[in-house]
Amino acid sequence: MKWIMAIIKPFKLEEVREALAASGVEGLTVSEVKGYGRQRGQTEIYRGAEYAVNFLPKVKIEFAVRDEIVEPAVEAIRQAAGTGRIGDGKIFVLEVAKAVRIRTGELDAQAI
Repeated sequence: MKWIMAIIKPFKLEEVREALAASGVEGLTVSEVKGYGRQRGQTEIYRGAEYAVNFLPKVKIEFAVRDEIVEPAVEAIRQAAGTGRIGDGKIFVLEVAKAVRIRTGELDAQAI
């Protein structure tokens, strides 16, 4: 089992959700986050004054999947979230040691 975490642009969330559903992902968690990468934020003008926005709004998607769904899920995120511009985001894939469904006590792949 793997834990997939992706940081994407907020306006791409619905496209990514649809692509993940088509690839076999059954559930996910979404958080609104702020951060920056190589672009180091951006400069904006408000009422004629220029100021720096150091943390840009992003969306973090997290979910657990069986090993055979990892590559289709990663590719679904990459294609749906990509714009070809800086700040498209990142995808991280981590090992999951154990999963337990609280309601039934099912373990590991059956709990996902």
